[in-house]
Amino acid sequence: MQNANYSLKLENINEFNNLEIIAKLVVEGFITGLHQSPFHGFSVEFAEHRIYNSGESTRDIDWKLYGKTDKLFVKKYEEETNLRSYILIDTSSSMMFPYKENKKISKLGFSVVCAASLIQLLRNQRDAVGLATFNNDIDLHTPSKLSLVHSKLLFAELQKLISPDFESLKRTTSAAKSLHTIAENTHKRSLIVIFSDMISSEQPDEIFSALQHLRHKNHEVILFNVTDKKLEQDFSFGNRPYRFIDMETGVEMKLNPNNVRNEYVKQMSNYLQNLKSRCGQYKIDLVEADINNSFNEVLHSYLLKRSKLY
Repeated sequence: MQNANYSLKLENINEFNNLEIIAKLVVEGFITGLHQSPFHGFSVEFAEHRIYNSGESTRDIDWKLYGKTDKLFVKKYEEETNLRSYILIDTSSSMMFPYKENKKISKLGFSVVCAASLIQLLRNQRDAVGLATFNNDIDLHTPSKLSLVHSKLLFAELQKLISPDFESLKRTTSAAKSLHTIAENTHKRSLIVIFSDMISSEQPDEIFSALQHLRHKNHEVILFNVTDKKLEQDFSFGNRPYRFIDMETGVEMKLNPNNVRNEYVKQMSNYLQNLKSRCGQYKIDLVEADINNSFNEVLHSYLLKRSKLY
């Protein structure tokens, strides 16, 4: 799958102007990789099948799939795949990091491609999906639907987030407020998938309260903590002065990273450990989504979660 492999090169993403094509290529490459790996059980094909139970009629056995896997599966009927999902994307300015650096994909760009790929995956599985984007307010909150027209709308809205005209600087974050609102307005039990760098001016307890609100409403939650691990966690900058700019406030600071690296890494480690602990407490799946890695890790984490629920 040469085209699929090309699409997975992060530095090439900005060359595409059709997000739906990107999503299809990412998903095709992902599925091909699953077929070549020991994780056959989590491929999209299997999301549309269930294991054959001894004594059942053999009429619905998928013999083509048996030829690939040497295992018996029967085709699910449409009413058996009724997962309802919502994808939430943080569009605050911190998500634009690293901003226009050597054409490197930003955290927001990475999240958008992952979201588009999940929509493609969900459609393949005949699952309904909705989309919400938020910063200090909710910019978009669609219903969760399965139709082709609806998916086209979602791709169009996602495309806006990586277009050259999207103005993302000095957009602050109020994740807690937005998540509380979404929890109140999402009435049917759903799988909530959140893409955020979890950088906010709010107190951590406020955000965790909002995440707990989603769980209280009986939703399942996957939180993809989107990060540039090399720069934001390991603080791997050279031994020279740098000018750091807060993308949400515009505040600037000049310093040599070597002078603060140890303390910075310590504080970041403590923050992430607290995040993991609290998510574990609320039974929220926390997945580190490093923008330097493949989109496949996000898709695989989603399928693992789905296989446990449905």
